[in-house]
Amino acid sequence: MDEKQLKYLPTLGTLIGGSIAFLLRPEAPQIGQLPFGVVATRGTELTSVDEMLIPIAEASFNYMIAGAIIGAIIGMAIFWTMSKK
Repeated sequence: MDEKQLKYLPTLGTLIGGSIAFLLRPEAPQIGQLPFGVVATRGTELTSVDEMLIPIAEASFNYMIAGAIIGAIIGMAIFWTMSKK
């Protein structure tokens, strides 16, 4: 890989980490995993009975953010080690 391609590793790590975390997000009882739109808004658009799903949507959002951060850190570490060679 040349230097131009290496600079995209942190971004790629962020996308991969966020995607993996989205796939591994917690499930709502008897419903399963919430759709991306609900997770991305942290359940703010849920109304009436669905409001009890807000904590699960918030937890799912937190999983995605944590996965993205971990992916970015891994991508940066790979970038730094490969760019020093």
